[in-house]
Amino acid sequence: MGTNQHVTAHERGWAVTPEGASAPSAVYKTQSAAWEKAKAVARRERSEAFLHGKDGRIRTRNTYGHDPIRHKG
Repeated sequence: MGTNQHVTAHERGWAVTPEGASAPSAVYKTQSAAWEKAKAVARRERSEAFLHGKDGRIRTRNTYGHDPIRHKG
């Protein structure tokens, strides 16, 4: 499983930051552009993408690859 990707508010827009990294891998003007990039990287790495709101709380989470939590139908 690859590195999870987090989309967070940034002084220049919205940042895509790999989990555990000290700096973002990319910064976008819009949240939607950053979210699309984070999902693409998570799909490629078979990991998770987390979308944080301006308050820092997780708003949405997408899992690509192995999902350790089983959801009933």
